[in-house]
Amino acid sequence: MTPVELSRTVLHAVRRAVDEGELSVTVPERAVVTPPGPGGCGDYATNIALQLAGAAGQPPRRVAEILRARLAGEAFIGEVVVTGPGFLNFSLERNASPLLVEEILRRGRRYGHAEGFSGTVVRLRCPAEVRAVVVTDALARVLRSQGDLVRVECEGRPAPEWEIVLGVDSSRSGSHSGSHPGSHSGSHAGSHPGSHSGSHPQTRPSRPSPLPDLNVTVHPVPVPAPGDPLPLGRDAARWALLYPAAHDRPRIPGDHLAQRETNPLFRVRYAHARTRALLRNAADLGFHPEPGPVSDAEALLAALGDHPRILTTTATHRSPDRLARHLVAVADTTLPLLPAVLPLGEEKPSAAHRARLALAEAAGTVLAGGLSLLGIDAPDHL
Repeated sequence: MTPVELSRTVLHAVRRAVDEGELSVTVPERAVVTPPGPGGCGDYATNIALQLAGAAGQPPRRVAEILRARLAGEAFIGEVVVTGPGFLNFSLERNASPLLVEEILRRGRRYGHAEGFSGTVVRLRCPAEVRAVVVTDALARVLRSQGDLVRVECEGRPAPEWEIVLGVDSSRSGSHSGSHPGSHSGSHAGSHPGSHSGSHPQTRPSRPSPLPDLNVTVHPVPVPAPGDPLPLGRDAARWALLYPAAHDRPRIPGDHLAQRETNPLFRVRYAHARTRALLRNAADLGFHPEPGPVSDAEALLAALGDHPRILTTTATHRSPDRLARHLVAVADTTLPLLPAVLPLGEEKPSAAHRARLALAEAAGTVLAGGLSLLGIDAPDHL
């Protein structure tokens, strides 16, 4: 069960409690599900009971107990525990991996993306400095994946080679006034909410945004002189500028082109390419992926299940480096699984092989989708 699915399950429990007269509240549009904090337990937690307690006129722990009774028997939820003032903590069934893999393979690279317009218009402003422009470009992609309408304003015109080499869309990065989403502003409109590439014109919402515009200034530590990321090429240069946190100085040139394990970008792209190679090899052997239980893959399953939350957190904190570090974690938990995917010697493909192949495909899908949001290619051959 992914955080998104768990959020929907929690909201369903709230609706049932309202329908049955135990809670008198307006069902919220979203239940925030995160890893448990200090004092919590299990895999995930939510503060929905604290959120509803005031409107319900009941103590948070009472609201939590009402919801716990409805959530304890849900599929793929092993245990529900109330902690602290009223946090609901969930331990998932260990055999929930097939559902997660099915969800990832169904959504493809859009796994973790929002459905439709969020109602939020974000105006990103940045100086005409290469790292600021690339970080803004990547942040806009992530925000759009979460359903936000994004407009970019740059103080000055980005250098043409930033578009040619680094893939920055200068048509939307130049200075402009930035009109209301219901008005016409030509080529400066953001891309469609939820788009994974962020490279196509925005289909504007039919009514004005119900929320005020968010104005965000993107100003990371610039590239140190005389550093120039352009000789690294698009993928390595973007990674070099995006992987460090905004307050850290990027290393130019660094080892971003080195094909060895010490290079995080190489590990991410290598893990993706290996999953694609395994799919090709399995097809040659006559078997295909089929989601099922996989043993000794808890760390990878946790990382894949956390992907939607990472995208939301990246958008909320305006920090593409969070997504980059998450992709490294996914790659590092994927690689140990891969040697056991294909049968060895005269061994026949089994259900376990098909399940591991499906999990590997899901991991590769998450890696490719995350890299695309950073504006970085995920080659099938490396």
